[in-house]
Amino acid sequence: MKITDAKVFVGGPGKNYVTLKIMTDQGVCGLGDATLNNRETLTAAYLQDYLIPNLIEMDPRNSEDIWQFFYRGAYFRRGPIAMAAFGAIDMALWDIKGKLAGMPLYQLFGGKSREGALVYAHATGTDLEDLMDSIEGYIGQGYKAVRVQCGIPGMPSASYAVPESKGEGRHYITDFGGIRPKVEIWDTGRYMRYMPGALAEVRARFGPELHILHDVHHRLLPREAAEFAKAVEPVGLFWLEDPTPAEDQDALRLLRQHSTVPVAIGEVFNSIWDCNKLIENELIDFIRVAVTYAGGITPVKRIVDLAGLHHIRTGFHGAPSHSPLCMAAQAHLNAWAPNFGIQEYLVLDTSDCHALFPSEHRMENGMVFVSDAPGLGVEFDEREAERYSYKPGTHPVVRLEDGTLWNY
Repeated sequence: MKITDAKVFVGGPGKNYVTLKIMTDQGVCGLGDATLNNRETLTAAYLQDYLIPNLIEMDPRNSEDIWQFFYRGAYFRRGPIAMAAFGAIDMALWDIKGKLAGMPLYQLFGGKSREGALVYAHATGTDLEDLMDSIEGYIGQGYKAVRVQCGIPGMPSASYAVPESKGEGRHYITDFGGIRPKVEIWDTGRYMRYMPGALAEVRARFGPELHILHDVHHRLLPREAAEFAKAVEPVGLFWLEDPTPAEDQDALRLLRQHSTVPVAIGEVFNSIWDCNKLIENELIDFIRVAVTYAGGITPVKRIVDLAGLHHIRTGFHGAPSHSPLCMAAQAHLNAWAPNFGIQEYLVLDTSDCHALFPSEHRMENGMVFVSDAPGLGVEFDEREAERYSYKPGTHPVVRLEDGTLWNY
């Protein structure tokens, strides 16, 4: 069996999805996601100019060897562009493998450990009452877990992931007005004085059964993160996400010495080498890698196994920048993983998205149920894809009130 061709498509409803399709001489095709939010044309070019020419004539069943060929064969390893491109190839090869076997991917991993996987939604508000309304809405839809963020009184601009106004698109950070980012202003003192009390009010309003998550988004220094974690212990958070910048793995030691709040980190990690020490030293409770950004199913499965040895559960990244292909790959891993924790769920769940990526995966009452279709269980409509093209966009950047650039 040989790979005969591969194509890259850029575009989609509300996002610049980078979709890879690999064709074989036996008529079986595989799909993969290479979407790197706000850098989409770079992964597309890397696939088209460097990786696809090497894929031709390879046997797609040898997914391990192909992954090693691209990873070890590149003298300069890792990085988000390369790993997202490798991730798309690996995902597509697993898709082919599942279709050849006539099985959904979770069966190739070892079968199901659960029927449905718990997911969480993003509840946000310009102020605390707006946040409470958002949470009520998600509970009404059947969600059992929500990540909560709200505006900080006196903060010059909205804090992370908080809309400046209500309405459609309030959860989507990317601005498609061009490549020059907007500037948000951050004030750590205001945040630390306000947010512990706000989280306590959320808990008091909704009781002990609701799983409450909160994302700091790398904004605190190690001592500040330890102080904040200690302050929110009575809330009983499901997790505290990205309390410090991810590059400094030792920063979490100080937090661990002062608080028992569960810590989740890893959405910006690209490989097992970004998180192996965090896992082995048990400095985190949830690992947040994404199948696309971390190089595909093959390496992410290794991360999940390593985490399981150290009592660490999964909490895969699932922002709107992930296409339904990445989310499907993660759904299969979630169904299998004995150390599953929770799944972020923010795919653009619209009729346009379903038309581009038809599937039988479904979300009901705060749980994702994986399709039993062979492979990833997602199709791709190339004629529908012709409706879309690349639109440049960017995330905001963050500065302190004095103008100092800060962590986004």
